[in-house]
Amino acid sequence: MSVRETIKTLLLKENMTLTELAELVNSELGKPYTIDGLSRKLQRQTMKYNEAEMLINLLGYDIKLIKRSE
Repeated sequence: MSVRETIKTLLLKENMTLTELAELVNSELGKPYTIDGLSRKLQRQTMKYNEAEMLINLLGYDIKLIKRSE
């Protein structure tokens, strides 16, 4: 699953829009986030891991890495 799909899925679960997520970043972290910038990063798949982690964290989720059994 791509970062875009992951964030879109979490937004659906939280009944939230990309605009609301951008506003949440602005209010919680004081970072200048726009819906256009966020949308472009997701569309072009140019989002950095730490940025995706921050967004997922703001949505109330954790990223958990689990070693595959062989």
